[in-house]
Amino acid sequence: MPSLFETARVADGMQSEIGDIRDQNKLLESIREFQPEIVFHMAAQPLVRLSYSEPVETYSTNVMGTVYLLEAIRHVGGVKAVVNITSDKCYDNKEWIWGYRENEAMGGYDPYSNSKGCAELVTSSYRNSFFNPANYGQHGTAVATVRAGNVIGGGDWALDRIVPDILRAFEQSQPVIIRNPHAIRPWQHVLEPLSGYLLLAQKLYTDGAEYAEGWNFGPNDADATPVKNIVEQMVKYWGEGASWQLDGNAHPHEAHYLKLDCSKAKMQLGWHPRWNLNTTLEYIVGWHKNWLSGTDMHEYSITEINNYMNTK
Repeated sequence: MPSLFETARVADGMQSEIGDIRDQNKLLESIREFQPEIVFHMAAQPLVRLSYSEPVETYSTNVMGTVYLLEAIRHVGGVKAVVNITSDKCYDNKEWIWGYRENEAMGGYDPYSNSKGCAELVTSSYRNSFFNPANYGQHGTAVATVRAGNVIGGGDWALDRIVPDILRAFEQSQPVIIRNPHAIRPWQHVLEPLSGYLLLAQKLYTDGAEYAEGWNFGPNDADATPVKNIVEQMVKYWGEGASWQLDGNAHPHEAHYLKLDCSKAKMQLGWHPRWNLNTTLEYIVGWHKNWLSGTDMHEYSITEINNYMNTK
């Protein structure tokens, strides 16, 4: 299976080391050797349905991986900013119409969602116990968590994710099978939360304890829309050979309605979404078609990032 990291040559010009976050000794060794000042924790088992068949792997990666990383940071020292990327699914989902705020209770029905709630609690405990904002002058480490919506974008080939599934079906001129067309998700291009994470890391680095807490980064309310709308819009952008049909089989539980309230990030960080959903889907289809035609995806991706940054 392709990966964006390889396809877009992300490692060009940087030091890269691949490892298992559950290997505590190797992780500690890597952090000690590299001596980072800013850490973004993105390592995860990220799939809801896989968590039903692999719950132990899900918890060991998402929960203990977080413990091992925070332990390494605690022992090595010198890290000024930590951004732990969890998920909007970390919240105790009431299936209500309101967006979840950062002070809502953690929860999670399935192992994946619950593991992200656990990762939030682990981070909160480490922040209170070892990186307390009240004692920032002593330890100098600011720790925050971030929760994004349903992140989509070009270069995602993961199994059992809606956009990659759609694109794989379109490639083969097969109808994409949709299991839950009325499920509402806060869809957003991957560059949206990434821009928020970078902005937050900058604030943590310069202002420390003031920003050491949880943050939501989601789309505007209009882009929290049913799966059916996503599929129909991508059919339109792909063109000939694209279609979809409903899957009538039974599947494990997934949340039907989930939305984030991002007022805090907008007001306190000055962050806001730049691309609406239609623009996002058009870029995704364009990225995939260019990859299929053999375009240099390193240069193409940089151009896409520049287009995003130039959008107000």
